[in-house]
Formats: sequence, structure tokens, C-alpha cells
Amino acid sequence: MSKPEKSLFLLDAMALIYRAHFAFSKNPRINSKGLNTGAPFGFTNSLYEIIDKKKPTHIAVAFDTSAPTFRHEQYEPYKANREETPEDIKIGTPIIKDIVRAFNIPVLELDGYEADDVIGTFAKKAARQGFEVFMMTPDKDYGQLVEENIYLYKPAFMGNSVDVMGVPEILAKWDIERIDQVVDMLGLQGDSVDNIPGIPSVGPKTASKLLKQYGTVENIVAHAHELKGKMGEKVAEFGAQGILSKELARIEINVPLEFVEEDMKYTGPDVEKLTAIFEELEFRTTLKRILGQASAPATTPKPKAVASEQMGLFGDNPATIAPSDTQENAVEERKTITNTEHSYHLTDSPALRKRLIKFLLRQDEICFDTETDSLEPIEANLVGLSFSYQSGEAYYVPTPPDDKEETLRIVEEFRPVFESETITKIAQNAKYDVQILKNYQVEVRGPIFDTMLAHYLIDPDTRHNMDVLAENYLNYTPVSITELIGKKGSKQGNMRDVPVHQVVEYAGEDADITLQLKKSLAPLLTEGDLKKLFNEVEIPLMHVLADVEYNGVKIDTEVLAAMSKELEEESRVARDEIFSMAGEEFNVASPKQLGVILFEKLKLVDKPKKTKTGQYATGEEILSKLALEHDIAKRILEFREYQKLKSTYVDALPTMISPIDGLVHTDYRQAVAATGRLSSNNPNLQNIPIRTSKGREIRKAFIPRTEDHVLMAADYSQIELRIVAALAEDESMMDAFRSGRDIHSTTASKVFGVPLEEVDRDMRRKAKEVNFGLIYGISAFGLAQNIGISRTEAQQMITAYFNEFPGVKRYMDSQVNKAREFTYVETILGRRRYLRDIHSKNMTVRGHAERNAINAPIQGSAADMIKVAMINIHSWMKAEKLKSKMIMQVHDELVFDVHKTELDLMKSEIPELMRNAIPMDIPMDVEVGIGENWLIAH
Repeated sequence: MSKPEKSLFLLDAMALIYRAHFAFSKNPRINSKGLNTGAPFGFTNSLYEIIDKKKPTHIAVAFDTSAPTFRHEQYEPYKANREETPEDIKIGTPIIKDIVRAFNIPVLELDGYEADDVIGTFAKKAARQGFEVFMMTPDKDYGQLVEENIYLYKPAFMGNSVDVMGVPEILAKWDIERIDQVVDMLGLQGDSVDNIPGIPSVGPKTASKLLKQYGTVENIVAHAHELKGKMGEKVAEFGAQGILSKELARIEINVPLEFVEEDMKYTGPDVEKLTAIFEELEFRTTLKRILGQASAPATTPKPKAVASEQMGLFGDNPATIAPSDTQENAVEERKTITNTEHSYHLTDSPALRKRLIKFLLRQDEICFDTETDSLEPIEANLVGLSFSYQSGEAYYVPTPPDDKEETLRIVEEFRPVFESETITKIAQNAKYDVQILKNYQVEVRGPIFDTMLAHYLIDPDTRHNMDVLAENYLNYTPVSITELIGKKGSKQGNMRDVPVHQVVEYAGEDADITLQLKKSLAPLLTEGDLKKLFNEVEIPLMHVLADVEYNGVKIDTEVLAAMSKELEEESRVARDEIFSMAGEEFNVASPKQLGVILFEKLKLVDKPKKTKTGQYATGEEILSKLALEHDIAKRILEFREYQKLKSTYVDALPTMISPIDGLVHTDYRQAVAATGRLSSNNPNLQNIPIRTSKGREIRKAFIPRTEDHVLMAADYSQIELRIVAALAEDESMMDAFRSGRDIHSTTASKVFGVPLEEVDRDMRRKAKEVNFGLIYGISAFGLAQNIGISRTEAQQMITAYFNEFPGVKRYMDSQVNKAREFTYVETILGRRRYLRDIHSKNMTVRGHAERNAINAPIQGSAADMIKVAMINIHSWMKAEKLKSKMIMQVHDELVFDVHKTELDLMKSEIPELMRNAIPMDIPMDVEVGIGENWLIAH
């Protein structure tokens, strides 16, 4: 039989919306207006994937309504156990309907019926009219509707690939003989999600067996007396309930809605409507991907010259562009350089530079930006400087190529501006610009306003790059760097390759827009009581990090070369052992081939998990569980460790050595972790393994820069637990720390009810898990899994812990209550973590917010403490004019390249400065180590 020419996709909206919402629940997509856009984003992606890849001739989306259905009339408790719909879904659903309509796709819904009833009705009607129908939903109940030319289309999710199921697949999945028996299966088993009771104790295997013998639920009930034992009793007692359950599970296919084929024909989206919605939601990439544009089409502007006499600097500029005369469009349009009045000037002579400097020195605040030929500050050459001190006006100062002496002279002219103690300097990601000027012996002094760091404090959970900020706060889309130098990759150019008239516009815009952003962000810092944290911690720390990165760290390439050979040999040995256990050779690094070996050939588990692409899941968590019983899994984990260490660190670190000074210069990221913690990149120092002996050995390659230096590591000991004790004001914990007792042994003694001297290693290990687990909101189930005990025992430990440390419980409860009152929590220094889901009626979503309410002040206060310590240490080292250098910050540890003549002084002063960074009611302990490499020092 030939395939129908017409194809109809019917989408179960709510099932897809829930799936999209929870897919982003751990990392919500919050736009600048505070709206969680996860559900609209995920749904839109699913919808567009169907349109783009399957190219249906017809499509429609069915929604549930809030009205009761005929099933509620039949059975009042129907769906009574369902959790309250998450607020973000309630808010997101009307938006999704607008998106569907903007795609020119009909929204199907009718009070009294569910989406599956509407889909069932339309599927049957469409199939009778020559359509091939695909019901897109993860809901298994739709299997009852499948027939020739009607398919269940289960989208890819959580390790499973797309699954298109026809009659044979449904019969095989349910282990039944006829499609109509799907409702019998549902009636027998019930459905806890929809509160359909079924017949107790009947699972899928029993239901299949009974149906093969009797055909229907009604017939099974009629023959209950033939069933043996308790099953016969259950069927006799709950038979009527089983029949009712079957009816509740049956999808209605006669919903009173007219099937109009023409209404569902897909003709493409309404570009104007869809663009407006996507821009409101801030779906920039999606807008470009689906509609092929970065923003709504702008009205073509009429150029005109703009005098800048009020600036007192220049007259007309041929590069100046004025806005469109169509003012009614200005509010709705996204502003760009082509439709916004501006005047950006090329300042390329000594006379013009002198005049610019004269005006800059008169200002209270200026914005500046550097244009360079590299993202690596230690290696970058200056291409030019841009300045702005009035919105819409900017100046670009180019520097000559291949003439560093002349560039030095030009930068020197601006030294009075950069080193002024009174002029506020505004920049986006100021650390980079500070480092570039440092290359030219100029130090940026005086107040600094970094728009990236300001926004990081204002809204730590979102993105902070200038393009996003400009669009969110100024309704302005800046010129993309890729328009000038191309996309990332080997063929990407640099700013030195771009004609200077284009750089004037790009660089001038950067300075101008950053200046405008400062005006938007500064009041928000004041409103959030964040100015002190900004001015006294984040901005001073920016200078510290600039110096730490500039200092660099020396790497022993010979040590790494030897490790590389050793890891290569150990990888080979592990691989050969894996081949021997598998009985054949294969690509151990291929998850696909590995999955086949483990789960098809060796059959290590009965029902292995699969990935989104349909492959067997072979991640670390799965292999770690298998390794407890199967040696091959243990060797695979070892093989992977050797390979990762070799490629990610041992072989990669030498490639990161700068040709300028032979040192590695990491990039510390101040505005990434919402907790306030620093992260680093190229190399990622925080991720250097420490749990395995092989991983720890990488630290051997970090060595002093000369024979006159030695490495010193200073590490906060149990900083988070000490902060918990101080914040909670728990007398038992505080007493343990004040008296110098081991906190984990103390906890074990109290939780297990034994004297301190009788605490053994196993007790201490379990107590340690409790200590750290509870501040991260661990449950009894999680604790039980972590330490290998029953859930009951884990709950008993948690109860005993709170009985012995009541202050901790009070603190945890108070933080959750504070979050409920203010929707945010704070660190010791006032760093805020906003918890918008703290009032969610969905238990899972709310629980995540409550755990953050407890942990964020602890992690954030630890971050604040080491940041303040770094600032104080940096100031002290500069004041003392020491030869020693601070070279790394990793978690709660600071690493120094100490000149041997200063070792005693550093060993004495650094721990004191760290201990007293933020005064606490309990002592902060700092451990110091010295060594010829980082491993020994640590």
C-alpha cells in the first residue's frame, strides 16, 4: 500500500511543556525580566524540529483546559494526587499558545475534554481522509489509538532516541495481541499519575498473562473464580474498580470539534508576530535559527551629519548616522548602529589626541576599551583605544602596526588619564583592559566601574556579556565581532586586519554602549545594597586577579613528558586487559562500541539505560556502580582516567606555555559561578584531579620559577563547616572548633553516642558525609546511597545530628524562611542569591530552591572570605615590595612563588592575613605547605 501524500502531526502540548520545563529545572533559563523561559524555549525547539526535519503538510497542537472533564464526573478522585502545576508552567503556557499561533498553527482545546481526546478524535478523522498521522507525545496511553497510518511519535528525551511506534511496536511493547487491549492493560494496572486505581497487585506481566487468557478486563472479572490464590480474591474484590479504570483510561474519539483540513495546513510562520514574541522572550539565537535574522527588520535610516560642538572636539564626521524619521517604529524596533544617532570619531594625529586628552581630564567619569590582536592578554598587541564620556559620542585612537615604540609613546600620552585617582574609569570586563595597558607599563588607577561585574552582582544567574546587557537594558544590538573578523576557528582574523573606518564604528560603539550601561546598572547596585561589595571586594579583586594572571606559573615540561609516556603505557595495559575480559578487540574510547560489549555481549545488566541518541549509556556513574561487581568496568574507568589525564592536562599544559615568558597564565573568571566562587580557564585549575594518585601527580609539574624560589600553598581547613558553625551560632560546633577537636570525630561521637576516643574510621567517614551533605541539602536517600547504609539508618543519623546540633537546624530553617520572605539569601558581605522558585507549589522545584537557600550563604561566604584575603595579601605584598608572587587560587587554597629570602616572613604573615580576612566568632584554620613543586607544597 502506498504511503499517504498528506502528513499530520498532532502535538500533545502539556506533555511536551512539562518535559521542557523539567529539562531546564536544574539550570533555569531566566531572561532579564525575571521570566523563566525554559518551557517556551524547549517547546519551541521541539515544534521547530518537527517542522524542519519532518516537514509535515499539516500540523496542530492540542492543549488541556482547566475545566473538569467527563472523567471527573465518572470518578471524582481522577488526577486528585497530581502536584500543583509549577508557576512557571502556568505563566509559560499562554506564551506557548501565542508562539503556536504565530507559527500559523491551530490551537486545539475544548472544555470537558483532555488533549489526548482531541488528538484521538482528529487522528481518527484524519486517517479516514487519507492522512498519515503522527501523535507527538511521551504519553504511553496513546498506544490505544495506533492503527494503520496512525503512529505514536515519542520524542527523544533523557537518554532515549525518537521512537515512532506503529501497531507491531505497540503490541510488542505491551505484550498483547490486539491494540484495543491497551486500555485493558491500563485498566488492570491503573495509573498513579492520573490516580486511576486499577486492580491492586496487578503489574504488566500479570496483566499481559491474564489478557492472553481472557481477552478483556470484563472477561477476567467474569472468570475471577477460576484464578488461583490471592489473585482471584483481588480480581473478585476490585473487579468493578478495574472496569471503571479501563473506562477512565480510554481516550475519547468523538470529541465535538470539527475537523477542517485546510485549517491545519502548514504555510509557515507569521514572521512579524513570531519575531515580536522571540524578542520579548530574548530568544536571540532561536530567532536567527528559525527566521534567519538577529532582530526585527529595522527601517532604513536616512544619513545626516551630526555636529558635536557641545563636545568641543570635532565638527562633522562622515561616519555619523542618524536615526530613521519613522519615530513610531523606534519604540518597537531593536536599536542598532544603523538606526541610532551617533558620532564616532577617528583620532589619529598628535593634535587630535592632545585635544581628546584635554577633554578626558575634565570629566568625572569616562569609558574606555582596548582593541587588540589576541584574546591572550600576555601576548596581545594593542590595535587601538576607544573612549566615550557622553552617550552617542566616542573617539577611537589607532596605534601603528609593527611599531611598538610608537605605540608605547601613544599610550604614554594617555597615562595621566588612566592613572588619575579622581576620574572613574568605566569598562566591560576591565581586567582584560587593565592587563593590556600593563603590557605598556601603564597602571589603571582610581575608581573603576566594571559593567560585567556590576551585573554579576545584580543578577548572578544570567549572562553578563555586553551584547546581552545592551539588548536587555538598552534595547540595542551591537555590531557582532564576527562581522569584522569572522567566526571562531583557524580562519578567524583579528582587529589588525579590519579597515580603520570599520574599527572606528565598532570600537566607538563598544565604549559608547558600555558608558550607557553604567548609567542603567549603577542605580541597581544601590537598590540591591551591593555598592560596598562591588567597590570593596569585586573591583579590588579584579586588580589582584590581573596581577596573579600576569605573574604566571612555571610548568616542568620534562615531568609532563615522562607522565605522558607512563600514562600511554598504563592505558595500553588497561586496554589489553579489557580486550581479554571482553573476548575481542574494539575501540574502548567509543561509547557506542563499549555499550554493545557491556550490555549486548556480556549482558552486565538486564535493562541498560540509553542516551538521547539511542546508544547505551556508559557514563562514569553507571560504570562506577558496575565496577563494584565487574572488573571490566573497573578497568574501563582506569583507562578513561589515564586518557583524560593525558589529553586534558599532561599533553595540554605544555601547549599553554606563553612564548613571551615561558609561563602559563590562566584566565580567572570572576563573573561565572553564581555562588561567588572563582573559576578559571586555560588551564582550568579548579578541575585538576585530586581524588586519585595519578591525578594528584599532575601537581608535580607546577614548580618555582627560579632556583631562588620555592612554592608555598596556604589552604583554609574546613572553611565551609566553620562558617556554618558561626552563622548557625551552634554552641556544640563552635566549641569543637574553638578547642581544636576534629569536627568529624566530634560529630561521630554525638551522632553515634560514643565517647570521642571510641570513634573509629568508619564512624568518622559517615559523620563527614553528614557534615558536608547536610549543608548541601542532602536527603536521607542521598546520604544512604553515599555511605552504603539503609534509608532508615540514614534518617536516624540526620535526626540525631539535628538533636546534637540544634543551632544548625535553626539556621537552615531560618534561611529557608528568609528566602520565602525576601526571595533571596545573602552571604556575610551581602552577596545575594535570588531564589525565584522558593514559593513554587511543585515540591521538586521548591526543594531545589530551599537547598540553595541553605547552601548559597555558606559557599558564598567562603568565596567572600578568600577574595578579601587575596585583596589584603596583594596590598601587603605590594606595600612590602616583596619579590614573592601570588600565582594561583584553587578552591580554598592560595599558591605563592616565594623568594627563599622571604620564606619565613611569608609563612608567618600569609596565614594571619587569611585567618583574619573576615572576623568570625570561631577561629579560621589555615594549613601551610612548602615544597619544590605544588604536590609537595599542597
